[in-house]
Amino acid sequence: MAFSWGEILTWQNVIRLIDIGVVWFLIYELMMLLRGTRAVQLFRGIIVIIVVKLVSWYVGLSTVSWIMDQIINWGVIAMVVIFQPEIRRGLEHIGRGTVFTRNRRENEKEEALINQLDQALQYMSKRRIGALITMQMETGLEEYIETGIPMDADVSGALLINTFIPNTPLHDGAVIIKDNRIAVAAAYLPLSESNLIPKELGTRHRAAVGISEVTDALTIVISEETGEISITKDNELLRGMTRDDYLKFLRDQLYSHEVENRNPIAEFIEGIFNKGGRDNEK
Repeated sequence: MAFSWGEILTWQNVIRLIDIGVVWFLIYELMMLLRGTRAVQLFRGIIVIIVVKLVSWYVGLSTVSWIMDQIINWGVIAMVVIFQPEIRRGLEHIGRGTVFTRNRRENEKEEALINQLDQALQYMSKRRIGALITMQMETGLEEYIETGIPMDADVSGALLINTFIPNTPLHDGAVIIKDNRIAVAAAYLPLSESNLIPKELGTRHRAAVGISEVTDALTIVISEETGEISITKDNELLRGMTRDDYLKFLRDQLYSHEVENRNPIAEFIEGIFNKGGRDNEK
């Protein structure tokens, strides 16, 4: 019997391959989302429940099987409650993939902000002054801003240094920067429960990772034990950053790259509006 690729590569088989690929991609993304969180242990518990259900059904343990059925039936509601942080983080990631690009400040303003941060980081790192600075990106931080003490001040190295001086009223908690201004100081951030965070790191680092798990905020941490500068972003902890490292990272994250990252759909829609505006002017 002759082998024919035409019989294998039918449209129906191609659709099945795409279907399998999408499912595996979603499973991989789910695993990456849950990696290092308490949801991993809960997921293992779900697998145990499913195995017990299958074994009890196969052996004929009707009571055990009925109990497992009830747990599975009500487990969906329980999972929504238990996995709330992970679900929220996943929806935040989906929401960040919006069609429209964010209209950022001019790069000159971003560079001025980075320079002020650099002054503060160099001063505090050398003197081992602990600090926690969070910058709002796409996701709003209003619920965390509400926990802090309002400042509404321009970002300056001197003000940041003075805020984190030990034994002062504002040194505990986080400074949150919104729209290139210091919104609040002494704010409370959610603590991460990830088991991937090294044991030698303290509350500041757990708070920095925690806010990166539920938002896209960029957070800078200075260790008061070692003076080490770390940055968290999108559930990633970057430790031991040199001055060149964090300056490059901040510029990559804060600079406007609308020319390179231009979204064709957004460009088309903006072009229609711009054309309409020009026609009205005529």
